Amino acid sequence: MDDRGFRGGFNRPRTMTKTVCADCGKECEVPFVPTEGRPVYCRECLPKHRKPRY
Repeated sequence: MDDRGFRGGFNRPRTMTKTVCADCGKECEVPFVPTEGRPVYCRECLPKHRKPRY
């Protein structure tokens, strides 16, 4: 058995990246490296920009 852990190694800690919300301007942390040219939203602003699920 390999030692990557559950589901291929997804049990390692996330690397958080500090950024600024494109909507409110508040500093926040996200679990990915933002792509240049694409907006990043904080937890409070993200629901306003998500497409509704049906």
